[in-house]
Amino acid sequence: MAERLALFATTARGTEDLLADELKELGARRIRQDRGGVRFMASLDEALKVCLWSRIAMRVLYPLGEFEARGAQGLYDAVASVPWEEHLTPETTFAVEATLKDSEHSHTGFVALKVKDAIVDRMREKLKARPDVDTRHPDVGVVAHLVRERLSLSLDLCGEPLHRRGYRVRPTAAPMKETLAGAILRAAGYTGEEALVDPMCGSGTLLIEGGLIARRRAPGIARDFAVEKWPHLGERARELLADMRADARRNERKVAVPILGFDKDPEALEAARRNVKAAKLAEEILLEEGDATKLPPLPASGGLLLTNPPYGDRLGSGGQKGMKSFYFKLGDTLRPPGWRIFVLSGNPAFESAFHARPSTRRDLWNGPIACTLLGYPARRAREDWASEAPLGVAEDALDVAAVRPEDEGEEQA
Repeated sequence: MAERLALFATTARGTEDLLADELKELGARRIRQDRGGVRFMASLDEALKVCLWSRIAMRVLYPLGEFEARGAQGLYDAVASVPWEEHLTPETTFAVEATLKDSEHSHTGFVALKVKDAIVDRMREKLKARPDVDTRHPDVGVVAHLVRERLSLSLDLCGEPLHRRGYRVRPTAAPMKETLAGAILRAAGYTGEEALVDPMCGSGTLLIEGGLIARRRAPGIARDFAVEKWPHLGERARELLADMRADARRNERKVAVPILGFDKDPEALEAARRNVKAAKLAEEILLEEGDATKLPPLPASGGLLLTNPPYGDRLGSGGQKGMKSFYFKLGDTLRPPGWRIFVLSGNPAFESAFHARPSTRRDLWNGPIACTLLGYPARRAREDWASEAPLGVAEDALDVAAVRPEDEGEEQA
């Protein structure tokens, strides 16, 4: 790898600015928000630090180039023009992942096959031998993204997407991605120095990500990265990562603040307990059965109350009217004095039914669902939230206009 390379980190819609700030903290340079992620410059050790420490990025890609690719032959020729012998050897296994948007081709499998054929033919021509394909555990992952007739080719430094931290052993229905949880915590300003409560914790993702922050634990500490198997960089990457992992473990700290989770669904609570245990945070996170509309007394120290309430599919009968009633009850209970409140709402009825005025708002996407992250300032005892701001006014509102191609209905191989 050159001294510094242009890399691209992908992220969920609406979190590009949060990722850009995080990358700056991690030592990246020439940072620029882009469609679906952030472009930046980094040396090998800086890129590995991003892989290990980013709580928000989904992937870290090493772009190889962009090409005009008209028709099947144009696609093949574009891929064959890349010097794959600089990145692969005959002993290297590889796999191709293809995504399409507004393409003349209708199937990602066909595009992935043409990319694979071009790579193999180029390697056979240059080295008289070809690498094998391994779709499950490849040494090198090739990412092909075709928008109309514009082809982008990249190598994936991470392998498995970065949201796969390794602790989700018991998911619930439609769980929040770990990287989205990390972005939400950053948007809420959580640094691990204050108490954290989730009164509808589900499988515990927000709490676990908060626990990792409070513990100062690298989110990628328990996993490997694809770059460690690259033929020309793997040995150096393994050496650097070994030092980084050891340093990260030495600098972990004990959690000095309460982290509490509640859920009225016993199955969700059991999933949370198993995930917390897998994350090795059982001593840091306390989980109890509880109804968010009857919230028990919270620590008087105050802190951050962060939650992702149901959007409408977990409350049984009642429809939207039942949802509004539920949200209204939450407005009565999720108001403990001294606690900042952040709610990821996926139902447009939430904001008015909650009968409190947000001071900040941010548009986000939880998978395919358009959501709004609403922030409410901590109130003093017996303080009426209605005095915080005029109706319909959001103080310091965040104007985020961002699109991530992966979430725009693309087909994926």
